Amino acid sequence: MSVALVIFDCDGVLIDSEPIANRVLAEQLAAIGLPMSRDEVMRQFVGRTRDGCLELAQRLLGRALPPGFGARWDEALFAALASEVRAVDGVADLLRALDVPYCVASNGTPHRMRMSLEAAGLLPLVEGRIFTASEVARPKPAPDLFLHAARTMGAAPAESVVIEDTPTGVRAGVAAGMRVLAYAAAPHARHVELRRAGAELFDDMARVRELLGLA
Repeated sequence: MSVALVIFDCDGVLIDSEPIANRVLAEQLAAIGLPMSRDEVMRQFVGRTRDGCLELAQRLLGRALPPGFGARWDEALFAALASEVRAVDGVADLLRALDVPYCVASNGTPHRMRMSLEAAGLLPLVEGRIFTASEVARPKPAPDLFLHAARTMGAAPAESVVIEDTPTGVRAGVAAGMRVLAYAAAPHARHVELRRAGAELFDDMARVRELLGLA
């Protein structure tokens, strides 16, 4: 296929944020009486919007979340990301080497995305081409965000490639009619679900240009 656009997810693809985010959320949930392991937090919460996470937490807790829970979670998460987050290995070199248009499309909030990308040193490489679920009616796994990004960037869905790391994002890319590559750097039970959702798995950002037929 001819590649006119590469659409990157943010968390887990551009920045190695998921271990940090899972730890912080597990700590915040335990503090309100909902103890969960980090693996369980990853399984249930990764790929959801912030509002979707809050709704799920309330459902699992079985009662209304304590007042200010969302704000306390934001504060703890932003502090941890600002001091700890790093770019995924090889992704900065990949972005610099891509000779086709690319952008970022994430279910994350605009503030969290920009703060995290800046802390990881990637914001200058993606400035002006960041799309979030706040811009569309439905977040991933609906195709709206990827279709919006492609339309804005002037690319046809059939010529757009999504790079994701969660089944939620893979389903969104497939529903948008796009080829989907899933970054799966370490063995994990989630890899089976990624394949079932329709992704081609890879484990090294240095392989992306080859997979796209650009090397």
